Amino acid sequence: MALSLDQIRSTAQRVASSHGLDVVEVEYRGGPKERTLRVFIEKNAEERAKLAAQAAAAPETDELNGLHGLDMDRLAGVTHDDCTAFSRDFGTVLDVEELVPGTEYTLEVSSPGLDRKLYHPADYQRFSGSLVKLQTFAPVAGNRHWQGRLTQVGDHAILLDLGALKQKGKSKKAASGVNQNSVEIEFSNIEKANLIPEI
Repeated sequence: MALSLDQIRSTAQRVASSHGLDVVEVEYRGGPKERTLRVFIEKNAEERAKLAAQAAAAPETDELNGLHGLDMDRLAGVTHDDCTAFSRDFGTVLDVEELVPGTEYTLEVSSPGLDRKLYHPADYQRFSGSLVKLQTFAPVAGNRHWQGRLTQVGDHAILLDLGALKQKGKSKKAASGVNQNSVEIEFSNIEKANLIPEI
């Protein structure tokens, strides 16, 4: 039986939904002897909205682990207990349905973290206004590595404000002839992108 990440992702989402969670991404790494299945989870939109309401209602309490001033809707909001409960239930389903061939593998469940990866256009929309760093497949204005504030998210591209952070590499020199304050990057050209934590 071959491993199907799509089937695992679908099953993970089904289990996550029963816990008020969403699956951000599923990764499978390793060879025949050391295999790891990683699942990144976060509170679903309804649960994140509840956290945001709690943070707004009680801004001076330590109830939310000192994350005051941050937009709670943008954070994953996942606790250790969430990861434990999901891992227990999902691990059982994986074994019963034999979704991971063989018997030896490690299941890791965690929050996507403050420097979370951005996978889909909806992620870029949700985190519009945040600082991001990204790498492109093909150079844009002579550079493949960009950092900036995500100011616009369109149907096919994003716009980064480059003034928010110092650029790496040869971007200053290469950006001459284009708007030096911003760069537009097509979704299809983004190899990987991560948030830059702002605390």
